[in-house]
Parts: sequence; structure tokens; C-alpha cells
Amino acid sequence: MAGEKSEIAIEPELSHAEYGQEQGRAFESEIASYTTSLASDVTNYKYEHGRRYHAYKEGSYMLPNDEKEIDRLDILHKLIMVTRDGKLVKAPIAKNPQRILDIGTGTGIWAIEMGDEYPNAEILGNDLSAIQPRWVPQNVRFEIDDVEADWTYGAKKFDYIHCRSMAISIRDWPRLVKQCFQHVKPGGWLEMVDLDLEYTSPDGSLTEDSFCRRVNKNYLDAMRKSGTEPCPGPRLEGWMREAGFVDLHHEKFHMPCGTWPLDERLKEIGAWNYLQMIEGLEAFHTAVFTRVLGWSVEEVAAMNEGMKRELRGPKMHLMFDLHVCYGRKPEVDVSEKESRGL
Repeated sequence: MAGEKSEIAIEPELSHAEYGQEQGRAFESEIASYTTSLASDVTNYKYEHGRRYHAYKEGSYMLPNDEKEIDRLDILHKLIMVTRDGKLVKAPIAKNPQRILDIGTGTGIWAIEMGDEYPNAEILGNDLSAIQPRWVPQNVRFEIDDVEADWTYGAKKFDYIHCRSMAISIRDWPRLVKQCFQHVKPGGWLEMVDLDLEYTSPDGSLTEDSFCRRVNKNYLDAMRKSGTEPCPGPRLEGWMREAGFVDLHHEKFHMPCGTWPLDERLKEIGAWNYLQMIEGLEAFHTAVFTRVLGWSVEEVAAMNEGMKRELRGPKMHLMFDLHVCYGRKPEVDVSEKESRGL
């Protein structure tokens, strides 16, 4: 209302009508100082047991963000693309989407490839770590953000939101899905692609006393103890339905580890999965086993070697599942109907 004072106090020099050149330079210097401080919060990475971890919201994500992990994430992207027959998108999105959001973009590889495929769309990827390349398509940009905080996109909603490989990252999945619902346009789509990290085998080769089974049980228990869910895949459809999405479609894909399947397509998937598993065991286990379970780094290394021996053997037929679920936001959602009195 007119005449009311602002709730935010303003420095006298900044509110003066005649803002001089010297004051302008001082203001720019002050802004630069704040910007440098914020950049430091993001890139002042933490090092632990020889691996590099994110600095922004330190400790909320258990995997490293160094070059070795970047390489593994790109292998994981290839693995998922092979599993999905090379399709970046499964949902039946519009031919010319205007705004696309990639949650937890990681290396940014999915967003970059989407930028090439949809050159007229504005594509935004967010992540806790600034590990994305600088040279990207003109319609792609990245920002450092925590998707579990309140989203600040306001009225600018998205035609399509993509959320992939966020197992062990999210503490409140229903809230995340609800934020997706709030920020996708009516008629727009959310697609979630995630894992069930509980190991299985089709022939009983993953016995209860096997090394891989015992490690996996400890890992799942530790991640849940830390507050994150390592097996969100089977629950994606339920969370999306509760949030209000309709026209839901859910698929489950087996992801063998190794070239033991007879089927040629599964054999290729298994080869890529074996590579990302072997490359990633140290990343998967070091932080969670040392921080949550109190293991020494030497004990974790010995455990990883034991897993490698089993995975390299011809008798271990380990696999886990990838889940894909997409759904559409109704043209008029329930809350909007209620507000209109319909």
C-alpha cells in the first residue's frame, strides 16, 4: 500500500537519487565481492580419501564429483540410452516444447543432447556441482541449485521436466514430485527415470552369503540410515499419481552386470553396466561406508576388491532394475478447479 515502508532496510547511499560514479564503482565492487563468495561456496570442493566432493550443501550427496566420477556418469548415460533404445525422451511431449528442465543434470550430457534435438527450446539443467562443460548449445544453460529447496521459477512453467538417476540423492520424494507438478504447464509432462538398487539374479547365483549380496545389504541399510532412498524406481508411479499426474505409463528394464545374458541387447546393456559398476565401486561405497557405518577406508577398499572378484567370475549373474515413469499434468488440475469453485 502507498505510504508503507519497505520491510527491507536500504543503505542510505544506495537510495540517494544522485548516484555518483565513485559510488557506482563501490557498488560494483561490493557485488563482485558477494559473487566471488557465492562462487567459492559452489567450487570450494571438499576432498576426502583421495576423492573430490561437492561444496554447495556439503554432505547432502554421497558420491564424488571429480573427473573419474564424471567419466562414470557419462558411461551411465550411455548405459541408460542403450536400455531405452537411444531415446532421450519416452513421454509423448509436444514437437516444439518451449521450456525443459533437467533435475540433477550431473555432467549435463542429457541436457546438451536435448539442446541439439530441440534447438528452439530453452533447456535448463540444475545440480549441486558445477561440473558441466562451458561450451554448450546456445539454448542450454546450467545453474547450481538444490532441487529439494523451494523452487524459485515463479510463473514460468515448463513443458517437460526430466528427472533421472536421483537414487541416494533425495530425502523427500513426494515433495519433489509435487514441486514438479506445480512447475509443469497444464498438459505438460514429467518423466522420471530411476533405479532399484537392490541386487537380484535370475538363477539364484546371488546367494545370501555371496560377497555382492552382503555388501548390497549393508549399502542399502546405510543409505536409508543417512536419510535417502536407494530404491525409488518401483515407487515413482505412486508418487506421481499422488501428486496429481494422469495418463501414467510405467516400464521396468533389467540391467544385468556383465555379458552373461544370452539376449544380444541385454548383453550390450550388461557390458556397459559392468563397466560403470567396476569404475564406480569406490565412488559408491567410500563416503557412505566411512561416514555412516564407521568403516576404515582400507576396509572399504578390501570390500570393493571382493566384489570385483565376484563380478569378474563366470558364475555371478547379478542385475538390478531401471524404472521409467512418465505422466501428464491435467489441463486443469484439481486445485485450480477448486479455486474456481468448479
